[in-house]
Amino acid sequence: MPAISQQMLKETLFSFNGRIPRRTYWLWAIASGLVIGIIIGILSFIIGPSVDPETGAVSGGGLFSIIVILLYIPLVWIGLALGVKRWHDRGKSGWWVLIALIPIVGGIWTLVECGFLRGTVGPNQFGPDPT
Repeated sequence: MPAISQQMLKETLFSFNGRIPRRTYWLWAIASGLVIGIIIGILSFIIGPSVDPETGAVSGGGLFSIIVILLYIPLVWIGLALGVKRWHDRGKSGWWVLIALIPIVGGIWTLVECGFLRGTVGPNQFGPDPT
């Protein structure tokens, strides 16, 4: 497997141009989620919210909440960039990423189209075949 350059990483995770195959989509979606999850877990251990022993309610943690929100911003961006490039690979506009906002049906449709179906064979209007 070739080494991952900074440029390739930037284009894969932060650009909305081009196409990516299913394998790249799954790899980066899972990896980015795991990394953010691990960071949140470590932060929770270090500065996390306190739990009231009597009620079990979570309180405080204002700094923790702010950091978690700030971590989710790049995670959402990465998810959108990966999704748009998968829709491009399927020969469709990146705006199809918005179908995921439709409850139940949108998520299933996105999972099938982007997660399981092969992209357009050969070049399409969004670039050459990435496989």
